[in-house]
Formats: sequence, structure tokens, C-alpha cells
Amino acid sequence: QLQVAESGGGLVQPGGSLRLSCAASAYTFTGYRIGWFRQAPGKEREGVACINSNSRIIHYADSVKGRFTISRDDAKNTVSLQMNSLKPEDTAVYFCAATLYYCEAAITRYVYDVWGRGTQVSVSS
Repeated sequence: QLQVAESGGGLVQPGGSLRLSCAASAYTFTGYRIGWFRQAPGKEREGVACINSNSRIIHYADSVKGRFTISRDDAKNTVSLQMNSLKPEDTAVYFCAATLYYCEAAITRYVYDVWGRGTQVSVSS
């Protein structure tokens, strides 16, 4: 069964960049749609970006459009989230998740059934 794990989180100053990676194990990403989500303390988990199986459909939350870029490399079984121009409000635990359903504009977490444990991203001066 597919398993995923996030890496690349850390502490960065406002305006800085981080690149998160989501790696698959025990199975392949091929055919799966991958989403990135985040959860800040006291808030619900929200969708950040998703990418379909052939990278032709990508959606971003309005709050990250123009700053974050999602991409995938199925040969390496990885999906990346490049985060630029980071803001303090981007501080959260970031999760990647996989689904055989669609990557939709709503980026709803309820259709994703394989989740990683998350990686902390902190944006602070």
C-alpha cells in the first residue's frame, strides 16, 4: 500500500523560500493525484495545492497563488512544493496526501486517503 512522507520543513524569515518534498514508499505515485495541505494551531487543515497524475491539472489556494509551485517527478516518486515569498501566516504543519480521485479546485481533504505525518514550516523574523 502506498505510503508518503514529507521533508524539507524548517524555520525561515519572511520573504524567504523553502522546498518541501513528498516521497512515496512501498508503492508508486503513478496514477495518484497528490495534494499539499497545511494546518496551523487552532485552525482546520486547508488545501494548499494539488496536481493530477500527468501534471496537466494543477490547482492552488488563493492564498498561495503566485508564490507556491507544485511539481511531480514520477521517476523519482516525489512531489515537490516550492514556496517563495513566505509570510508569517504560512506557518503551519504541511502534509502531503494522495488520492485516486481528482485534483479539484476546492482541494478538499476528504477525498485524500493516504497521508504523511507532516513537516513543520515556521516563518518568523
